[in-house]
Amino acid sequence: MRMVDLIEKKRDGNELNTEEIEWFITEYTAGNIPDYQAAALLMAIYLRGMNRRETVDLTLAMARSGDQLDLHDVAPFIVDKHSSGGVGDKTTLVVQPLVAACGVPVGKMSGRGLGPSGGTLDKMESFRGWRCDLSLEQFKRQLADIGLVLAGQTSDLAPADGKLYALRDVTGTVASLPLIAASIMSKKLAGGADAIVLDVKTGSGAFMRRVEDARQLAEIMVNIGKDAGRRMVALISDMNQPLGHAVGNALEVKEAIATLQGDGPDDFWAHCLEVAGHMLLVADKAKSLDEAKGMITAVRDNGHALAKFRALVEAQGGDGRQVDDPSLLPQARLVEAVHAPRDGWIAAIDTGAIGWAGVHLGGGRLVKSDTIDHTVGFVLPMKVGMQFHAGDVLGYIHANDEDKLAEAKSSVLQAITWSDEPVAALPHFYGTIT
Repeated sequence: MRMVDLIEKKRDGNELNTEEIEWFITEYTAGNIPDYQAAALLMAIYLRGMNRRETVDLTLAMARSGDQLDLHDVAPFIVDKHSSGGVGDKTTLVVQPLVAACGVPVGKMSGRGLGPSGGTLDKMESFRGWRCDLSLEQFKRQLADIGLVLAGQTSDLAPADGKLYALRDVTGTVASLPLIAASIMSKKLAGGADAIVLDVKTGSGAFMRRVEDARQLAEIMVNIGKDAGRRMVALISDMNQPLGHAVGNALEVKEAIATLQGDGPDDFWAHCLEVAGHMLLVADKAKSLDEAKGMITAVRDNGHALAKFRALVEAQGGDGRQVDDPSLLPQARLVEAVHAPRDGWIAAIDTGAIGWAGVHLGGGRLVKSDTIDHTVGFVLPMKVGMQFHAGDVLGYIHANDEDKLAEAKSSVLQAITWSDEPVAALPHFYGTIT
């Protein structure tokens, strides 16, 4: 085959066949196709799109470009979840132990923060000594021993995705639904899950700003998973305001622990309950969503889920005493309130701006080499639809630098749109794709 033929074929709006897609992924991963030709094909895909069969073929070829985990020698059925990213999204920290406490093994590979979205691994590294770099042998042993693992993505898993994403990032081809879906699902398929629950965010703090776009992406990913023989469900969830109250690594860990103790924010618990409930459903652990939610609530209330979370922390080298006493987690030197500048109702929140404000505080990375400050962030109980009077406390900023604190306070206030009339609260979810 010749790469130029594939470029011209897709440029002209024609379908690439299975063999052509597999050849491209194999040769590009091996370094036999130059970046400029790969970039040309990505742009053609961006402009012309891919049909369902092409997208599935691309995903499977990317999944096969490296190692593929088979975990069935330690667990008969593995469930995974994926979030498309969000501000204050510490869902994995709560959902994974809840589901594992119900007897469903969860072997999960997570990532770092990306842009304004926080990373699960960054949050967990708030625990002293906790590590995510597990070998396959360690991954399997821990999954067999305690029923849950939270590890970092290895470079041997779907390496084609790593190469292609780096190229998409600098060639203006990130925002392609087939390429986004293939990127996410190739890693999930290679990771060995039998069933996957997707949490696809939409709104001002999400990559997909419109519900329609989020639903389209969710449908593509569900179709990929089904065609690959996986059980799939996708939830379209709101990201027009931070999820829960805490934004920032150690602050989110504290909120996750409080939620496992029954003391977390209502919106965050409702979100976790829905996601965890669907994970039990796809694993055939419950016959209805209501039954699944009842099981999830029971393991929270009897302490089994919190015990699982503690076991996860300790199994990967973390200090379990910080689970028992979250005040031992790292804390910022400065804590200052943010006050409402006027009377009124909160009409909208620019969630992405809140996320970026957290990054500039030091809670994320502006460049790859940045070191994260796990202590900084926000605790913002404010929600769209709430009424405040001038001077009321909207939330708190946790910082270690006076100038950065002042900048963050200004950013938070600028992110809020006010109304003189009552505003309806936002829904948690916009639909379910099965």
